[in-house]
Amino acid sequence: MDGLVPGIVQDAKTGEMLMLGFLNEVSYAKTLETGFVTFWSRTRQKLWMKGETSGNRLRVIEASTDCDNDALLFKVEVEGDGLVCHEGTVSCFTKNIAMEAK
Repeated sequence: MDGLVPGIVQDAKTGEMLMLGFLNEVSYAKTLETGFVTFWSRTRQKLWMKGETSGNRLRVIEASTDCDNDALLFKVEVEGDGLVCHEGTVSCFTKNIAMEAK
């Protein structure tokens, strides 16, 4: 994935999945250095500290990797008003998909 790794963000208290972003080596190092989740913006091609402008920064409480070391999980505490999604919701996962029973 062109040096990018998916980063899943989960609320440390509730367990709710909040969002998914992508990290490269630089954004990963910045996350470890600052304690706040920093992604690589694929559209803007630059570092993106989630919540930097809105105040809803994602403070890392715990970080882990999957068994293949190709995905990251960040358990976070959301600062500010707690609205992670740019659409004004707590989670970016708000669009339900109807599943067909088989």
